[in-house]
Amino acid sequence: MSTLTQKKGVGAVIWDYLTTVDHKKIAILYLIAGGFFFLVGGLEALLIRIQLAIPNNDFVSAGLYNEVLTMHGTTMIFLAAMPLLFALMNAVVPLQIGARDVSFPFLNSLGFWLFFFGGLFLNLSWFLGGAPDAGWTSYASLATESPGHGVDFYLLGLQVSGIGTLIAGINFLATIINMRAPGMTYMRMPLFTWTTFVASALILFAFPALTVGIALLMFDRLFGTAFFDPALGGNSIIYEHLFWIFGHPEVYILILPAFGIFSDIIPAFSRKRLFGYSSMVFATVLIGFLGFMVWAHHMFTTGLGPIANAIFAVATMAIAVPTGIKIFNWLFTIWGGSVKFTSPMIWSIAFIPSFTMGGVTGVMLAAAAADYQYHDSYFVVAHFHYVIVGGVVFGIFAGVTYWWPTMFGKILNEALSKITFVLFFIGFHLTFFIQHFLGLMGMPRRIFTFLPGQGLETGNFVSSVGAFFMAAATIVLLFNIVVTSAKGKKVGRDPWGEGRTLEWAISSPPPEYNFKQTPLVRGLDALWIEKMDGKNEMTPAEPLGDIHMPNGSILPLIISLGLFVASFGLLYREDYGWALPVIIIGFIITFAGMFFRSVIDDHGYHIHKEDLLDDEKGGKA
Repeated sequence: MSTLTQKKGVGAVIWDYLTTVDHKKIAILYLIAGGFFFLVGGLEALLIRIQLAIPNNDFVSAGLYNEVLTMHGTTMIFLAAMPLLFALMNAVVPLQIGARDVSFPFLNSLGFWLFFFGGLFLNLSWFLGGAPDAGWTSYASLATESPGHGVDFYLLGLQVSGIGTLIAGINFLATIINMRAPGMTYMRMPLFTWTTFVASALILFAFPALTVGIALLMFDRLFGTAFFDPALGGNSIIYEHLFWIFGHPEVYILILPAFGIFSDIIPAFSRKRLFGYSSMVFATVLIGFLGFMVWAHHMFTTGLGPIANAIFAVATMAIAVPTGIKIFNWLFTIWGGSVKFTSPMIWSIAFIPSFTMGGVTGVMLAAAAADYQYHDSYFVVAHFHYVIVGGVVFGIFAGVTYWWPTMFGKILNEALSKITFVLFFIGFHLTFFIQHFLGLMGMPRRIFTFLPGQGLETGNFVSSVGAFFMAAATIVLLFNIVVTSAKGKKVGRDPWGEGRTLEWAISSPPPEYNFKQTPLVRGLDALWIEKMDGKNEMTPAEPLGDIHMPNGSILPLIISLGLFVASFGLLYREDYGWALPVIIIGFIITFAGMFFRSVIDDHGYHIHKEDLLDDEKGGKA
């Protein structure tokens, strides 16, 4: 047995994960952290639905409701959906392009730890005087006047976390551009890689707007500037522009990777090629491009005027065209296929009508005149949950189930996975479908209670019952994970038996070096082509030789920890005398970590050819 396959103790495993720069282990870290925040956000959603289950409820106070509502939206968008997608991107994209890791493994680790400490800082607000209460958008006039430190936790936590997201996006761009295997042209890349590529480009251009917006808001709150204070010559509407210039592309940063997941799963279990591959690629790029031209549809009621409203209404409706192309391509892929109804496939099929409903109400909201009626009603709540849950969360469930063997070497129990699907699907539509009608009946969003006799009782009660179905589905999924981890059988290469892309060409989970020899890609669905030629593995593009690997490092954790510490100093800088030393200590920790990274020679290490041959003999490669 080679040194690559020796088992480690618990302490060594924990240290391994704290210092790892391996994209597969970072994927597991993202999965655990994102999964934890998903549970936290889900509990916050349950509190919202319990409060609104009956009229005049006093389960939570008005102030606490605002905090729960704000934290639910912020947690689900920034700390659950994005990290869970990053988990799948890290686990799969380097494998799909035939790479041994991402371009910048150290930065990959740094991106995770920045996200984690930012999310941790934000959630510590619950225990340190109150959470943010100005809504997940944290609009300027509300946020600048919010008492206490809740909004400060929001601003500092998202700033730290957002730097990590920006780093991750740049890393995936560099990886996909530079590290594709021989023959892996852009028009041979799997759709999940394509959507990761476009979403990473959106991160690169959209996140700086958020960074600037919350930095200016932070200056207003912490240092008394007046960027958004009209009484002192500021303009609060500018914050809305900055936020939504990020906020609407953010929707596509989330939904495009989900589209990619479905575009990989549907051909696999329809057992045929994806219909209209080229049009899918161009639709993906067009969605990314148009995503930056529609932000002001969130601001139709702010009084931008009829010309601006008309331009943004037309652009918003135009984005439905490439999305419609995708819907029809998925349907045509299924049509005539020999469909295998596995749990990932069921999620994918259920996604199509669920997401389409969200898209249709999106076109309704794009009509500026009609939006004056829908705006800030529960109709909008129903619309974006049909997009985010019916699209993104369905995609995360499908992708996690599909690629679980790639990450852990075992397949989740199919019966339990299908029970999870049934409960979640019923709960999702029970919760959000009726909210369209609540909105049309005049129920405003972001209220903490409603009066009896308004005709809103039944709809709200049904919606709250549905939330508990989704909670039950999540509990079944957690039980499935525990059972599979304890008793599940190890699987080998291509465990679903329908693999078409490169991640299924190697063992599940992959060895630390991914590919012993870089594969030669001969066309779209690279593994499927080899299968059609009677082979079950890829043709190598290089002779077997030593493999150079990067060393692990604790420095990403230390650099991130420094910003975490400094954030507390900034938060309490006017309250306590110790705040200034804490700021200085935090930045010293961060800059010391960066300094050591720049002066320490880190040449990595080699896995020798003999070890690779030993692993192959032991059935590990």
